[in-house]
Amino acid sequence: MKPIDPIAAANLRTPDWYRTATRWTQLTLVENDPVKFDPDFWIDVFQRTRSNAVCLSAGGYIGFYPSKVPLHYVSKYLGDTDPFGRLVDGARSLGMHVMARVDPHAIHQDAADAHPEWIAVDKDGKPRRHWAFPDVWVTCAYGDYNNKFMPQVVKEITRDYDIDAIFANRWQGHGVCYCESCKTRFKGATGFDLPMTSDVNDPAWRAWSGWRRDVLTRMVIAWDNDVKAIRPHASFIPNMGGESLMEFDIGLIEKHCPFLVVDHQGRRGLEPIWLAGRNAKRMRATFRDRPVVLITSIGPEEEYRWKDSVTTGAEIESWIGNGVTHGMLPWFTKFNGVVPDERWVAPVAAGFEKHEKLQAMLEATTPTAEIALIDPTTTLKNWARDERRQAETDDLGFYHALIEAKLPFEFLSDEAMTAESLDRFKLVILANASNLSDAQCALLRDYAARGGSLIAAHETAMRDESGNARDAFALGDVFGVKRTALARGPVKNSYIVLSGDHPVNQGYEGAGRIIGGTRLAEVETVAGTETPFVSIPDFPDLPMEEVYPREEPRGAAVVTRETAAGGRTVYIPWNIGGIFWQVLAADHQRLIENAVRWAMGGKPRVSVSGHSVLDIAVRESNDTLAVLLFNLTNPMMFKGPTRSIYPVGPHTVSIAIPDGRSVRDARLLIAGKQAEYRATGDTVEVDVPEIELLETVEVRWS
Repeated sequence: MKPIDPIAAANLRTPDWYRTATRWTQLTLVENDPVKFDPDFWIDVFQRTRSNAVCLSAGGYIGFYPSKVPLHYVSKYLGDTDPFGRLVDGARSLGMHVMARVDPHAIHQDAADAHPEWIAVDKDGKPRRHWAFPDVWVTCAYGDYNNKFMPQVVKEITRDYDIDAIFANRWQGHGVCYCESCKTRFKGATGFDLPMTSDVNDPAWRAWSGWRRDVLTRMVIAWDNDVKAIRPHASFIPNMGGESLMEFDIGLIEKHCPFLVVDHQGRRGLEPIWLAGRNAKRMRATFRDRPVVLITSIGPEEEYRWKDSVTTGAEIESWIGNGVTHGMLPWFTKFNGVVPDERWVAPVAAGFEKHEKLQAMLEATTPTAEIALIDPTTTLKNWARDERRQAETDDLGFYHALIEAKLPFEFLSDEAMTAESLDRFKLVILANASNLSDAQCALLRDYAARGGSLIAAHETAMRDESGNARDAFALGDVFGVKRTALARGPVKNSYIVLSGDHPVNQGYEGAGRIIGGTRLAEVETVAGTETPFVSIPDFPDLPMEEVYPREEPRGAAVVTRETAAGGRTVYIPWNIGGIFWQVLAADHQRLIENAVRWAMGGKPRVSVSGHSVLDIAVRESNDTLAVLLFNLTNPMMFKGPTRSIYPVGPHTVSIAIPDGRSVRDARLLIAGKQAEYRATGDTVEVDVPEIELLETVEVRWS
């Protein structure tokens, strides 16, 4: 057959094969697929979607090939067939890269009988039946099952099939395992008994988080070494969520994971569509240049699962498209090889087509922005994985406020901060990086001393890297404040009063005060600062006759400062990001936007005008600047599935012309045509007549 992608075909089985694996199909087989599914249908899907890489079910919980590893359960429908091998051969005939999927999170009864030590144990000392299918058992991810048995399976697949990688799903375990092996090894390594809660303030919990990271890190290294010993060009690729970087040592991923796969397949409950692209920023926050793949489900991702279902085409295309906007490589996944509903094929193909149109530009450019939102990894990694979203609300609020302001920005992990990485940005925002080490605080202090601007809120730098409360606000000297009390709350009925005339309190005509936060720290200001907002001490919200302030405004609610080095700082001693995320009060969005625009100290390098909600990304090379405009203007922006796309337009994109350069041309890459533009002085304005879901302005310089 003719290769789908000649560039990918030319790089088969090379050490850099993954660089041309840019559009992925994943097929997760079910046990009766060997006698039910049509492999030719799937080979046609590879072609229709122009996928150049594929991830296929191989083994682990169920083998879909004739495995010879003792106790490796193979499908009872396998017979003399080899569905995994058939699909591998079909993909290779199309010039595609191939990755084999394994899932080690459960075992059948025969393996459990032979090796009861492979079974995870709950805190009551009971072996764990599978929560969704009680006929089987949940495995301990930290002991011999993953470290002795699964390597045999990994080596067999790598040896017997023409693959480029092993991909593991559900390999990280499901919380604390209380088996005898874990008890003994954890006690020996840390001196603690296994924690009985996931309380971030419990030293045993923090010790377990670190021990688990170490155990899983060693496992990734071992599996990767096993794969490479058989096929030197190949790798072990662990499946990850966007937050999984918090669970591993950076050096491990740097050495053993040539690309990163984010298993955030879609929206659940009340979630915005921009969460797709946020994964890219989070990965880049630590690994600026590493390829990142986003898995997209063709079905809804709600708690009730419905894994063999199809969501709307608009939702599928939007999730893929927002990931592509921020540089993620698209990957779709289908559970069950039998396809009773084909409505997903066309939107997947449409989403992949957009990536194909942008691929050359994406490969030639790198993300850029003037604003960095700090990803508070030091804080978040102390939280249980399932509880981490609760700790991220401040960051989510700032994220959405910046999107509403049409301000492009990037993430920067506090664990990846260096003088060089900080200096890429004009403004750095710490929404609530409560846990920071002395060294991290010193990096931020030095950044401000070099003229960088900072915004911080809530409990930023109030605790050390281990979560212990500091005696003082570690960055108080930078922001011109002294902490007098840690945050208290939650409180009700709090307000802040506009004070004086300052750019940060503009746009509130007719209002003397606006609502405040629910968790309030207290600070005193020092000379050289201004307070555009002052707090009213909170007062009762019932009985209604008692709802009035008891005291005059006192205490800084927003503190601004212009530094001697030419930068600007803003400190907000309450949870503005978190309460904005919860309540979405327009006054809080305006306050965040005002603070950001004032702190930047000048006109942004890229600005977009037009009536819409857009998620904006900026990329550049030496001779090109591209502005990607993803259309979020939709009644289903915060709750999927999206029913249909609502085009917006017209828009104008204004871009500062670099010194010594002039505009050679401007194009609209999705529309595939030249763009109308006007170059005046040091700015070029490009007209965008319409944005359906995604448009990209590419300006080339002479």
